[in-house]
Amino acid sequence: MSNTLLSINAVVRRTGLSAHVIRIWEKRYDAVEPTRTATNRRLYSDEQVERLMLLREITQAGQSIGYVAKLPTEQLKQLAAASFPSKGTHAPRLSTTATGSSSFFEDCIAAVKALDSRALEKGLKEAETALGAQGMLQRVAAPLAQTIGTLWRDGTITAAHEHFASAVLRTYLAQAARPFASGANEPVLIVATPAGQLHELGALLVAALAANLGWHVTYLGASLPAPEIAGAAKQNRARAVALSLVYPEDDPRMEGELTRLHELLPPEIKLIVGGRAVGAYQETLRKIRALQATDLTHLCSALDELRKPATVAGK
Repeated sequence: MSNTLLSINAVVRRTGLSAHVIRIWEKRYDAVEPTRTATNRRLYSDEQVERLMLLREITQAGQSIGYVAKLPTEQLKQLAAASFPSKGTHAPRLSTTATGSSSFFEDCIAAVKALDSRALEKGLKEAETALGAQGMLQRVAAPLAQTIGTLWRDGTITAAHEHFASAVLRTYLAQAARPFASGANEPVLIVATPAGQLHELGALLVAALAANLGWHVTYLGASLPAPEIAGAAKQNRARAVALSLVYPEDDPRMEGELTRLHELLPPEIKLIVGGRAVGAYQETLRKIRALQATDLTHLCSALDELRKPATVAGK
């Protein structure tokens, strides 16, 4: 590797992580320790960029950043290879002792392939009992939703399997948020997908996770025009609006919808955008200064920051 040091903006472009997440991983979890310039600007080595990319892959596969942040880089490579076997020829399988979730995930995948709703619900419930609500959402439900889409696109499962799994997950996630419904004094989060985005599992995951973190969640559903989302946010005096972008990734209307929503929202209401299709709209998201959440772990950090009365941005 070269000895070139990269700015945080260059690292954002290379890794796909937001600057906010990189700072949180550094400050809260000691994932990397960048060099500082005389003016206190961060500079990152190629080795640190590699660590950040590995950590992104591993957390997207369901691992907790708190568990993996301080692991040696070689061990991170092994975990990444195990999480994505196609990237390594003889990658070791993630053990249940390492993840606490592998067996639950596999049980759920098997239930989807068998079109067995009872088995799928049982797998989710057992995961929630063993891992807690947050663990189930981040380590089982989120990877499951992502994997189902991948299996459908590559032909491993049929559209019927995908629709079946989505229906069961939709019902389960709607119920998952109810025990954590917060009081009137908690900050309000509006959750939806913008017009044209019909896949709502990502939005449901966000709603369940935010409710679990103590937010008062108003879930609006899928494919809503910008004025309706903005109107609900104003009426509910929301602190933030969270959008899920999953499919399609090439919607020519999306730039206009996101820009319009930004224009309609008061400046005090933060816009958070996540989902598999976020990368396709990054230029627009940067223009409207939306906070990009690359996965549920990143979303947790963002929601924690937004709960504070005042947030001071780091350099």
